[in-house]
Amino acid sequence: MPNIFESLIATIKTSLDYDTKHPLHTGEVMSCWVYYTALKEFIRYEEVGMNTTIDDELLRLLHDAKKLCESQVKQLESFMVKEGIPLPDLPSPKPKSDPKDIPMGAKLTDDEIVNGISLKVAVAIMNAATTQSQAIRNDVGGMMAKFQIEMLVFGSTLKTIMRKRGWLRVPPFYNPPGKLDS
Repeated sequence: MPNIFESLIATIKTSLDYDTKHPLHTGEVMSCWVYYTALKEFIRYEEVGMNTTIDDELLRLLHDAKKLCESQVKQLESFMVKEGIPLPDLPSPKPKSDPKDIPMGAKLTDDEIVNGISLKVAVAIMNAATTQSQAIRNDVGGMMAKFQIEMLVFGSTLKTIMRKRGWLRVPPFYNPPGKLDS
C-alpha cells in the first residue's frame, strides 16, 4: 500500500520541477477559451438581471456576481493574450434600462434570475474543476483552482439567500419502499 505522505511529496516535487514554459496543450487552450466565453455570457445575463429586477438584495447579488466574473475575465484574458490564445467575439454589454419599462411577459422573475445565476455558478465550478484536472501546466491548474474556490464561496452565499427567500428549488424527497417513517 502506498504511503500517502510519500505520494504527496512526490506530487509536490513533480509540480515544482515542471517547467511552465512548455506550450499549452489543446485541451488547456480549449478549456480556457470555453471558461472565458462562459464568464462573458454570465456577465451579460447579470446585466439583464440588473435591468429586470427591483429587489435590492437580488441587485446586490447580481453586482457581486458581475464583479467576480469581471475579475476572473481580467485574469484569464491576461493569461490568454500572454499565451497567444485568440479571444472570442462576444456580445457587447447590455445598456441600462428601467425594469418598469419591460412588459410582464418578457420580464424574468426574481426566481428565474436567481436560479439562472445558480445554474451558471454550477457550470463554472464544474468547468473549472474539469480544466484543473486536465491541466498539465501548474499555472493553468492553479488559476482554475482559484476560480473554482471563488465560485464555491459565491455559491455558498447564493444558496443561503435562495433558501432565505424561498427561491431554492429542491427535488422531491426520496422515500424508498419499506422505509419506516422517522
